[in-house]
Amino acid sequence: MKQEKIDYRGLRWNNLGSERFRHLKLLIFWPVFELLFIFVERGWTNRSYAVMHCLLDDKIPFCEFFLIPYLFWFVYIIGMHLYTLLYEKDAFVKMMRFIILTYSVTILIYFLFPTKQELRPAVFARSNFLTACVSGFYAFDTNTNVCPSIHVIGSLAVLFTAWNSRRFHTPLWRFVFTAAAVLICASTVFLKQHSVLDILAALPICLAGYLLVFRVRAPVRLRRPEYCKKETGR
Repeated sequence: MKQEKIDYRGLRWNNLGSERFRHLKLLIFWPVFELLFIFVERGWTNRSYAVMHCLLDDKIPFCEFFLIPYLFWFVYIIGMHLYTLLYEKDAFVKMMRFIILTYSVTILIYFLFPTKQELRPAVFARSNFLTACVSGFYAFDTNTNVCPSIHVIGSLAVLFTAWNSRRFHTPLWRFVFTAAAVLICASTVFLKQHSVLDILAALPICLAGYLLVFRVRAPVRLRRPEYCKKETGR
């Protein structure tokens, strides 16, 4: 299905609040969230953290090949942002509302209930390009503020948006987006970036967000009976 591209050539600072462009204001959430996340990660480190761990974590082996779907998450979420911005404004608005709701709850949990994981291997069983990349990723990314998993919540945001879009609602596209979301979620535990508990904690937040954003119907406007229109001459 060919979608008509949204024309942003008329966008100016003084008409950002217009009906045509005001959905772009939702993007302000991203820098606000990033600042809060940086603060809770780097600026507020003198805290005690609850260690996230369950028996299933010990049964899941480290597998460096899951770095591919883990990093694909960035393409997954940025790509859906670009597509909906260009072709499906309503889908973009719903996705951003879902993200704003679920990410806000998540960052609040990070403030109130700090968590960390201690699952990363000290030594890799194999030495290759992917393990070298994972090692560098470990050095860059902290092991704190892991529950619930933002990777999981972001993946489901894209998945729900695809399910409810005009282009991606077909069975084939639904399968593709679902498979991608499952692989991304699985990658968080196979790379030892998250505990299984972090995934489980993200699910009820996503379910609540889905019901509130994607399943709440707009109120029905009552129409005036036909005889009233005749009496008033309208």
